[in-house]
Amino acid sequence: MAHSSGKHHSYPRLARVNQILREVISDELMRISDVDDRFGILTVTGVETTPDLRQAIVFFDSLNDEVRAVLEERRAQLQSAVNQQTRLKRTPKLSFMADPAVAGGEAVDEILRRHSNDEE
Repeated sequence: MAHSSGKHHSYPRLARVNQILREVISDELMRISDVDDRFGILTVTGVETTPDLRQAIVFFDSLNDEVRAVLEERRAQLQSAVNQQTRLKRTPKLSFMADPAVAGGEAVDEILRRHSNDEE
């Protein structure tokens, strides 16, 4: 039987890693938000990990414009939670980015609202 390339198997594994990281980070943020009210309403919308697991971008949506700075401040605590709750060879360095898909969706909603108001 021929052996498949590693690339074929890496996507499902990476997708599972991304999902596990999203869950661990979301759970830890819920715990942190109980003692740090600077988060307000925050949703982790996804995680994108590099194939070598050295870095992971955490995508989020929040009404609080300063939440990215608070996430950066809590990076070590979040990475520690990932390290303790997963069995990865290495803990990826987390970085944080507002989810561009959410902003794009809001822009489309605004255009549709304006268009429907123009028709009335």
